[in-house]
Amino acid sequence: MSSCASSHVTLDGVYGFDARGVAKRFRHAAIFGALESLTEGETMRFVNDHDPLPLLAQIEQRYQGQVVARYVQRDMEAVVIDFAIVPLKVAEAAASEGCGSGGCGCSGQ
Repeated sequence: MSSCASSHVTLDGVYGFDARGVAKRFRHAAIFGALESLTEGETMRFVNDHDPLPLLAQIEQRYQGQVVARYVQRDMEAVVIDFAIVPLKVAEAAASEGCGSGGCGCSGQ
């Protein structure tokens, strides 16, 4: 299996997904598919060569807070984001807080 999409799980239960090996025209579809295969409480560690701000906005719009993004690394070498699936009630509460919650991956501003 290549490093572009891995079923390997780390000791902390995080599934790796390295988008750098996925053709650009397929990236968002592959990422959405990977996110939709996760269950509540699971996390996908996403690695990319740039900060995917448009993708983060699409994820927020599509999943309405049920996918929470947390930056692990954000520098010139790579961008690493943990996407976690949260319970629907938590997502609904975060959605009522608006963008200021930081759940969309922004700084809350």
